[in-house]
Amino acid sequence: MTFFIPNAMQSLNSDSKTPSVVIKPRSGWSFPDFKELKEYRDLFYFLVWRDIKVLYAQTILGMAWAVLLPTIQIIIFTIVFGKVARIPTEGIPYVLFATVAIIPWTYMSQAMSLSSMSLVQNQSILGKIYFPRLIFPVTPVLSKLVDFCISIVLVLGVMVYYKVPLTLNLLFFPVLIVYMIAVSAGTGMSLSALAIRFRDVKHALPFVIRMLMYTAPIVYSAASIPEKYRLLYSFNPLVGVIEGYRSCLLGLPFHWEFILPGMLTTAILVFVGMMYFQKMERTFVDVI
Repeated sequence: MTFFIPNAMQSLNSDSKTPSVVIKPRSGWSFPDFKELKEYRDLFYFLVWRDIKVLYAQTILGMAWAVLLPTIQIIIFTIVFGKVARIPTEGIPYVLFATVAIIPWTYMSQAMSLSSMSLVQNQSILGKIYFPRLIFPVTPVLSKLVDFCISIVLVLGVMVYYKVPLTLNLLFFPVLIVYMIAVSAGTGMSLSALAIRFRDVKHALPFVIRMLMYTAPIVYSAASIPEKYRLLYSFNPLVGVIEGYRSCLLGLPFHWEFILPGMLTTAILVFVGMMYFQKMERTFVDVI
């Protein structure tokens, strides 16, 4: 049986007719081999399913944590920023305003954190067997979608309570999900490759994630940003995701001036993430 490995040179021994495979590292910059990823899809599915099963194993509340954690955050934000600070929300009740933003943010923050540390946490098997290492940072990005789907129930409940009508804006919902996944995957690929070499990433990441929350319009409205800074602000991909979800779910006009620049940044982030990960992949086993 012959295995397809793009990093390898395959030669066939004419005497034994047994294929021999020599694995060599890539040289220079290159794209991931998507055909190879497809051939390892069984391993990919297994790792995603493993993450889903392990996440709430031996817990009392189980998957209820996916709703409980953002609920607590929504309550705190509503009290602090809605009742005490009285941050303007363009006429939207603060509970609704915060809920629609916190759910996608919770997904992205958790997915980016787990994806960035995926190689470090799985370093024990990196040097034992060959498979596309790109599977590691992508796995938590997909497995956390289960939590996201569960927590959407919370969004629907709040929308029903405030009698928010459904609009044609919901047609953009799948696009926003892909956008959200791309932000997490692009960040995770770059940081996971960086974290395997520089362990400072592990210590800096929680602080960076907390700071990122305040760079996006989660507790405040993007309309509160001064006009002269909005173009620069809009290149933050998190801004487009949050504004997109508010417009999609609440039936508000889409602020494309915030969404389109963020999509451009996300495309660059994914491209750079893939290229950098492939560039650094040949050094993973040497530095773990």
